Parts: sequence; C-alpha cells; structure tokens
Amino acid sequence: MTDMHNQAAAVSERVERRWATVAVLIIVFLAGMAAFAGIHNATMPQTSVETIDPTTIHLAGEFIESNLGSAIEADGSVTVRAIGQQYSFSPPCIVVPAATPITFRATSADVVHGFLIQGTNINTMLVPGYISIQKASFAAPGDHLMPCQEFCSVGHEGMWARVKVVDKQQFLSEMADKRRLSCAP
Repeated sequence: MTDMHNQAAAVSERVERRWATVAVLIIVFLAGMAAFAGIHNATMPQTSVETIDPTTIHLAGEFIESNLGSAIEADGSVTVRAIGQQYSFSPPCIVVPAATPITFRATSADVVHGFLIQGTNINTMLVPGYISIQKASFAAPGDHLMPCQEFCSVGHEGMWARVKVVDKQQFLSEMADKRRLSCAP
C-alpha cells in the first residue's frame, strides 16, 4: 500500500510541477508583452501630450470656429480639427478624401467625450485641456457615423456627427475655393 501511495505522490508532484511551470511561463509571457507594449508607445498615457485651455478654445488658436473641419497640408495629407461639447460635435459633418493620410486633431470644451468613427479603428477620448490626435486613412468613399461613446450628461444620446469620405478628386475640387471643408449646412 505504501508503494502505491509513494507512486501516486510522485505522479501528483510531477503534475503539480508541470502546472506550476506553465503558470510561471504564462506570467512571464504577459509581463514581457506589457513591457514590449510600453516600450513601443502602445500604452496610455502618450509620451507627447499637447495641452490647451478649454475655456478659450473658441476664442483663439487652432480650434476657433473658422479653423474647424478639413484642411489640406503642404505634404498632401489632410488635417481635421474638431471640438466635442455638450451635446454636439463641431463641425457636425466632416468631409475627408479616400486613400489619403488624415490626422484628426480634436479636443473637448467642457467634459470628457468619446470620439468614435464607426466602421474604423478610430476611437479615443476627448478630455478638456488635452488635444487628442488620431491618424487614419479611409480606403473607399462612404458615410460613417460618429457618436459620442462616453456618457457626457443627459443629452448624450443625441450627440452624433458624421464623417463623409469622398473621392480624392471630388475633395480637391470642393477645396479649391475654400480654406476649410465641412459638409455641415
């Protein structure tokens, strides 16, 4: 009986050692992945943070009303500037070209808002006092909804905008006589 008991104990010990080894390897792997993500700037907070005074964004600087919407940069890319505020986005409709590098620069005037473009991987928070930057490119023309996905108060459910992706030539012809472009009326 003692011999069987010793064999069973030996088997149990081997199995427990194997499971302990697997658990340690999983922990080491996850710690390594966390370190890798941190080193490669894949975690928050960002290494470079731009700040802005949320009480004056409409009065001066890059987020004044006449500077919102899409603009073509010297290198051919497009920069979109937008503001989230209870309970709307300014501009409420953004026009961007397909197959073009786009930089979204957005901020909040009052509380935390969400900046999500449905059907894409663009998803960030707009925090008062900080400028959120997202880089993107749209493969084909189409319309995308842009809801606020952070609860911002009682009117949150009505806080929607849209992003209209158009052909690059159509975008350039619409931009020909304008400094900024938006599809808002």
